Order: sequence, then structure tokens, then C-alpha cells
Amino acid sequence: MVRILGAVVIFIVAALLLERFFRTGNKPAEATSQPPLPVVATPATTGNMPIYLTGLGSVTALNTVTVRTRVDGQLMNIAVREGQLVTAGELLAEIDPRPFQVQLLQAQGQLERDQAILANAEVDLERYKVLYGQDSIPKQQLDTQASTVHQYEATIKADQGAIENAQLQLTYSRITSPITGRIGLRQVDPGNIVHASDQNGLAVITQLQPITVIFNIAQDSLPAVMKKLNAGAALPVEAWDRDFTNKIAQGSLLTVDNQVDVNTGTVRFKAVFENRDNALFPNQFVNARLLLDTKRRTVLIPAGAVQRGPQDTFVFVVKPDDTVETRRVRVGPIEKSMASIDQGLSSGEMVVTEGVDKLQAGMKVEVRQPNANGQRGSGTAVIDRRYSDP
Repeated sequence: MVRILGAVVIFIVAALLLERFFRTGNKPAEATSQPPLPVVATPATTGNMPIYLTGLGSVTALNTVTVRTRVDGQLMNIAVREGQLVTAGELLAEIDPRPFQVQLLQAQGQLERDQAILANAEVDLERYKVLYGQDSIPKQQLDTQASTVHQYEATIKADQGAIENAQLQLTYSRITSPITGRIGLRQVDPGNIVHASDQNGLAVITQLQPITVIFNIAQDSLPAVMKKLNAGAALPVEAWDRDFTNKIAQGSLLTVDNQVDVNTGTVRFKAVFENRDNALFPNQFVNARLLLDTKRRTVLIPAGAVQRGPQDTFVFVVKPDDTVETRRVRVGPIEKSMASIDQGLSSGEMVVTEGVDKLQAGMKVEVRQPNANGQRGSGTAVIDRRYSDP
């Protein structure tokens, strides 16, 4: 009986051990069956990719004039306000005109006096001609009188020059703007004596419309730009703020400098902007973007999908069976959030944009697409319309 009980106990223990073994043996099998890894993917599209050359630049006025007086005298009046927009020919300031009015009056009096003397000399010359015809005076006396008339005629011309000079000085006493632009802070107050030799001048005027931006581009891009310019193409240029968040103005390339800076390996470019809203200001720092060309009908994907390895550049492509593979690609120009693919990818193929940290080739994935709000979901992928086909 004892033996029978012992055998039963042994049988029960063995059954329990076998059940436990099978249970523990099934657990690793369940652990090896991992759920699909959730990722965000978008399809590659076909569109146009603009190719920009970007450089840091500064705004430069086309014309900058330091307004100076051309005559000496007391500054009586300043007719404009600081910071005012003035037009060419507009009155800026007035110098005391009374000294020049006196000079003009004196020159006019001298002219009238010399005109009377000339008239008397001409009458004497006519009289001497009659007397010489009667053989009453010698030829030398007639010639002397003719020379006297010529002398007074030259004096009249000198008097006329003195009058015009006095009138010019009187004109210079009214200082007008030589260009259309914005006047800066005045440097002399009314009541001061100003001189033509003063170094600072009265004020500085800068032309704002149009205005230029000078920026530097690497010398390697110079041949492509010069080819476009020599063909007569108009190259658009955009001016952006320092953070590349707001476009300030739209213009076009005006010219290229005639030499390369050996210290930086760059060339200076000058672009012109209409600046009708005065958004650009002299000496302002901006980011200039020169549109060099546009790649037509190229494969486009979000730039976040491009992965860079030690030897090559690749993307994770989602296959129809919801597994991923690594695909070597040749990346073309990248513009902001979009990258162009020159080789290795076709339009319509799904590429992973988020969730690549733990991703490996052959893994099962659960594809999620960004919706219109840029969040993960089941909506349709959104591609920037700026890069779509027209």
C-alpha cells in the first residue's frame, strides 16, 4: 500500500513538473513575437525643387549724400524735420542771404557805370572816324580809341561775370536736396556760422527707393551664376530676416563683383529692391537667397526621412507587406523641409519620417501618416504645395 501511495505521489509530482515545463516553454515563444513598430511615413512625390544660393548680406543705399553748405554764413533756418522723406530739389536749409544780396547790388552798379563809360568811348570812336576821314587826326589816335572801346567791352563782360557769381552765391544760400531719400539727424542747429570747409556737413540723406543688398556667395557657384547673367536671365533674390522666418522683400540680382575675396573664397553679389514699403534699411543685416534654377519633375520627400550613415545616405522604405528595407539614395538639393532624390527612389514609395531610432531592415511596422495638422493619425500625407507640379 505504501508503495502504491508513493507511486501516486511521484506521478502527481511528475505531472505538475511537466505542466510547469510546458508553460515556461511557451513563454519565450510568446516573447519572440513582437508587435509591429509604429512609424510615421509619407509617400514620395514628383514636383519642382528650387535651387537657392544663400549668403549673409547687408543693405546698402544706392546713393548717400552728405549735405554741406557751399558758402559761408549764418544758418538761419532748417526747413525739414529729422528723419523726414525729402524729394530732389526740396528746400533743406537757408543761409543768411543779405551779404550776397549786397554783392549782387554792387556788381550791378559797377556794370551800369562801365556801360556808360563804354557808350561814351563808342561815341568818341565814331567821331574820330569822321575826323580821320577828313584827315584831321592821325591814324594812331583812331586806333587808340578803338582799343579803348575793346577794353571797356571786356570790362563789361567781367562785370557780368561778377553779377552771375553774386547770383550764384545767393542761390547757394538756399540749400536744396540733391536726391530723393530720408534725411538723418541734423548736425548743426540754426544760428550757427557754417563754412564750406566744414567736415561734418549739415545732414546726411540716404536713398531708400530703390535700395540694394550686398551679400557673399561661395566662388564655386560663380560659373553657374555668370552663365545665367551672360544669357540675359533675370535672377530673383529674396531678402529674409536673420532667423529665416520672415521674407522682407523681393528683388533681382543687379551685378557681381569683379574679384574673389582670397580670405573667404567668396564673391560679392549686389541685388536691387524696389523697397516701396521701406522694409529694408541701410546697414541692416539680412539673409539673401538667390534663385539660381529649378529642378523640374524630381522625386521629393521630407528632409526628415533622409538618414546618413558612415558610408552612404539611405532611407527606410515601407514595402507592401508592412516591413521596411533600407534603400541607398543619392540626395540632391535640400530646401527647408523638402529634399530632392536624384537616384534610388521612385514616386509613390512610402518612406519613414518618424520612428527610425529603433528601426532595422526587415522589421514589421505599423504605418501612420501625418494628418493635416501635422499630428500622427490615419489621414493622408501632406506635401508642401510649393514643391508640387504646376
